[in-house]
Amino acid sequence: MNNPAEGILYIVSAPSGAGKTSLVKALLQNTGRLQVSVSHTTRKMRPGEADGKDYHFVDVETFQSMVRDNAFLEHAQVFDNFYGTSRAAALDLLRQGIDVILEIDWQGARQIRAMLPGAVSIFIVPPSREALEQRLRGRGQDGEEIIARRMRDAVSEMSHYAEFDYLVINDDFEVAVTELGSIVAANRLRGPRQTAVHGSLLERLLA
Repeated sequence: MNNPAEGILYIVSAPSGAGKTSLVKALLQNTGRLQVSVSHTTRKMRPGEADGKDYHFVDVETFQSMVRDNAFLEHAQVFDNFYGTSRAAALDLLRQGIDVILEIDWQGARQIRAMLPGAVSIFIVPPSREALEQRLRGRGQDGEEIIARRMRDAVSEMSHYAEFDYLVINDDFEVAVTELGSIVAANRLRGPRQTAVHGSLLERLLA
């Protein structure tokens, strides 16, 4: 990531139920040359999900083997499951000049920032605890015990918001999507990136 012509790595984190996945999906629809790195996970596939699109679903033995082979940029345990970002897949996209989004928790974000300090980190929070609980219940996928656990863990996760470069409050969905798009646009317009991408134009202008 020392080459300004390479893609920008974005870290997007949020507590469960804050709307991260929906926001990123909307951002991708509005933004070119931007992709999500599909993570590996040991959790079970949820209704409507597809292997290789939402996650690469693997068993614990396969995941641990990948850890031993140093195949992940970062990996972490969230609740009772493991998640990891493929090193080869993410770096290959960046070398092609494609911006990459990693949807990971604060533990993974901390690992990535230490390894790749040029990464841009974004944290998303709900407008209130009540709104977060309502969104978790609205999924209709978890029982009371799981929801209570997710609410407890959300407070712990949100306490790390200050470690991130940007903070987006997902109150109005469209406003939050616009704010995410503004972050991407601003970083693409930074001088070194523009110089690397549009070097020939600048040379002609100054000739």
